[in-house]
Amino acid sequence: MKRTPRTDSSRNMPAKQASRGKQVSSQGMSEGRLRVAIEHVQPEVDGGRYPIKRVLGDTIIVEADLFADGHDMIQGVLRSRHERQDEWVETPLQPVGNDRWRASFDVTELGQYRYGLTGWVDHFATWQRDMHKRLRAHQDVTVELLIGKQLIEQAAAPMSEASRRRLKDLQAALSRAEPNSQALLDLLLEDDTEEIMADCVDHGLGSTYDRELLVVVDRPKARFSAWHEMFPRSTTNTEQPHDTFKDCESRLAYISEMGFDVLYLPPIHPIGDTHRKGRNNSPRGDSTSVGSPWAIGSRDGGHTAIHSDLGSLEDFTQLVSAARSKGIEVALDLAFQCSPDHPYVNEHPEWFKMRPDGTIQFAENPPKQYQDIFPLNFETDAFPRLWEELRAVVQYWIDHGIRIFRVDNPHTKPFPFWKWLIGDVKASYPETIFLSEAFTRPNVMYHLAKIGFTQSYTYFAWRNSKAELIDYFTELTRSSVRDYFRPNLWTNTPDILTEHLQHGGRPVFMARLALAATLGASYGIYGPAFELHENRPQKPGSEEYLDSEKYEVRRWDITRPDSLKEFIGLINRIRRENPALHRDESLQFHPIDNDYLLAYSKQSSDGSNIVLIVVNLSPYHIHSGWLKLDLGALGVQADRSFQVQDLLTHAYYVWQGPRNYVQLDPRSVPAQIFAVRHNLRREEDFDYYL
Repeated sequence: MKRTPRTDSSRNMPAKQASRGKQVSSQGMSEGRLRVAIEHVQPEVDGGRYPIKRVLGDTIIVEADLFADGHDMIQGVLRSRHERQDEWVETPLQPVGNDRWRASFDVTELGQYRYGLTGWVDHFATWQRDMHKRLRAHQDVTVELLIGKQLIEQAAAPMSEASRRRLKDLQAALSRAEPNSQALLDLLLEDDTEEIMADCVDHGLGSTYDRELLVVVDRPKARFSAWHEMFPRSTTNTEQPHDTFKDCESRLAYISEMGFDVLYLPPIHPIGDTHRKGRNNSPRGDSTSVGSPWAIGSRDGGHTAIHSDLGSLEDFTQLVSAARSKGIEVALDLAFQCSPDHPYVNEHPEWFKMRPDGTIQFAENPPKQYQDIFPLNFETDAFPRLWEELRAVVQYWIDHGIRIFRVDNPHTKPFPFWKWLIGDVKASYPETIFLSEAFTRPNVMYHLAKIGFTQSYTYFAWRNSKAELIDYFTELTRSSVRDYFRPNLWTNTPDILTEHLQHGGRPVFMARLALAATLGASYGIYGPAFELHENRPQKPGSEEYLDSEKYEVRRWDITRPDSLKEFIGLINRIRRENPALHRDESLQFHPIDNDYLLAYSKQSSDGSNIVLIVVNLSPYHIHSGWLKLDLGALGVQADRSFQVQDLLTHAYYVWQGPRNYVQLDPRSVPAQIFAVRHNLRREEDFDYYL
């Protein structure tokens, strides 16, 4: 059989028939008239997949590239609304050069806002621009006058009643003007006419950005806070075996005097007896062992119960109230894990992973083993009921006055769970703050922030050299990370006594405090271990404390004369009084010719408050160097002297020009926190009177 070669079957078809398979859809036809392209919108996270984060009162500055084919002029608006509002608020976009446009809106309510962009060709503005060109070229504009008049006569009705009246008055004035007259030309070229016509755009031919972007708006404490972690069972210096919430109340004045506004309590729930840990994480405790608070649950209850040795629920609510009266908010630990004695183990064995020998899998991170803790199995078929129960735990503590949660190891639970739980909580309680304790890989840490966590622990504890600190904080404050990741810098934790803190004594604790409190708008310490510069590791090379408070009741002498209490209080007062330190995005590093000296500045959003910090990173030696300032960025005139005040020592210095000398002795104060004052007045600035 003779084969027929394959050919393009449409080649011999009539034109209409050949094009049937390529007809443009009605949607495509409609989109074909939308001439403005919108690209490179900022801020947006992962193409709008996740929301950006801001706090109440912030101004959201939005930029995008808007451009069209040809030479027509374009206009655009930023559209924004709170999620509870139906109507969009439109703010005109302003050009900033090279097809880049900008507008802003303020966030004045907690919760979520939506925003987007629309752009269109502005035919009347194009007509006005071209008319000016024609007039300068002395061209005949008879027809162009008719076109301009027609554009106004056919203008779409504006949204507001006031704009409709202005358009009607304009159209009436046009009807009275003589054709081809100077009066008609003047009327068409008036600025008021351009303004009226800008309100008459047919948005049906406007290109709208193909996704609505989200902003999560939190209360200011989400950005600016000072945390103090304290074990409630170790709050006195007495010989009693276990302290109580009432004892914690007596510690509130101490915490308040140091200037902390968040008191974070590790788990306050009953502690299991099975495999209870002994001192220094011994796998076998004895009758005196108090166990780890993170081994949650006993016959007395689980995540909604309180350890009986701490007191009652009424005692706890009284502590929360007493703390609030001193400007301190209590934060609780959310540790979604169980001891073998937790009621969930018997009531819901399906929420745990069974091993082939019939036992429940305990927590481990080989070679580490945590026999006193059972992790929850989020891959269980019964996960919906598990999720609902854990959401009820959060609700229970919300109902008892808690709005801040520090979440233990969130990276060991599924991302969809956290996205659902945090979203559901904040839908009803948008003031709630969730701090992510995720010492894990960067992508995981950042993803937890994207899906809802308000703040996050960071790698600050292990960034010690000048280069490490500059690189890390440039990433946190100068990249897209800053739109969704809020760092909370912890100097130490019950799990982390870094090698850096183990050596250098009191000076290294002072330097790390100064860095944490000024590099970050939010920071925390685990005390009293920090203020008493506890630095004894369990063994060489370990970050575990010797005689760790996680496994025993510790007695701290907070009256010790070498305590850092007063220094911490001074640092926190400086933070409160200087708005420059309430935010992170203005952080700028300044060159200084000594690798042991780190210099950086911050300034308030209005530029009225400027703080310059220099820290000696060596706890052993005096270091000095020449600091080179970017005076323009600091708002200082290069040809004038200016004053800096060291807020730690209250010393004043007069500096001139960008290069200035600093010297820091770690044995006294290893940091200088300068308030940069206005330029000093020169003699010729004054009037003299006889």
